Amino acid sequence: MTDASAPAIPISLRPVVLRVAGLNLAYFGVEIAVAVAIGSLALIADSLDFLEDAALNLLIFAGIGWSLRNRARLGMVLAGILLLPALATAYAAWEKVADMAPPAPLPLTLAGLGALAVNLTCAVMLARHRDGGGSLTRAAYLSARNDAYANLAIIGAGLVTALTLSPWPDLVVAAGIAVLNADSAMDILKAARAEWRAAHPAA
Repeated sequence: MTDASAPAIPISLRPVVLRVAGLNLAYFGVEIAVAVAIGSLALIADSLDFLEDAALNLLIFAGIGWSLRNRARLGMVLAGILLLPALATAYAAWEKVADMAPPAPLPLTLAGLGALAVNLTCAVMLARHRDGGGSLTRAAYLSARNDAYANLAIIGAGLVTALTLSPWPDLVVAAGIAVLNADSAMDILKAARAEWRAAHPAA
């Protein structure tokens, strides 16, 4: 059941988003283990991103082939999903302020490098589909792209922490990751609204 006005989504996107979901889920397990072990708020925020991205790509996998109207609805749901890590990070930051202990810089940097490799791989896989399928593929591509930026910041935080032994680089990067997620959520919501208007031209 599809709308005549719906943009065509290449069938090749289905295995792509499935592979991306698997990569994100696997690295979530790695990063959350490191985050808990060294007490890094930035890694906690980033690991939640990996879990969110796995769920997001699985939803996209399910949504391919839906009507334009239903894809617009799913896009709005995905925008809400992108806000969840930001809220979780805010809560973790509140808890972190109680001790203000810096995370171990070497595991922080290495985990950031690993996350960057995974997200760059996902972004490359999704790049050719980012303009096809409206809010669904835009959600997947923006999430992978923004996570790669966040990983560069985590690597920088690890290096600065090694030099200063301060907890602030970790906290600042965690806040930046939350802002990136909120910005992506707004972009996806705009795309979903555009699809909704296209499905309801008289609205």
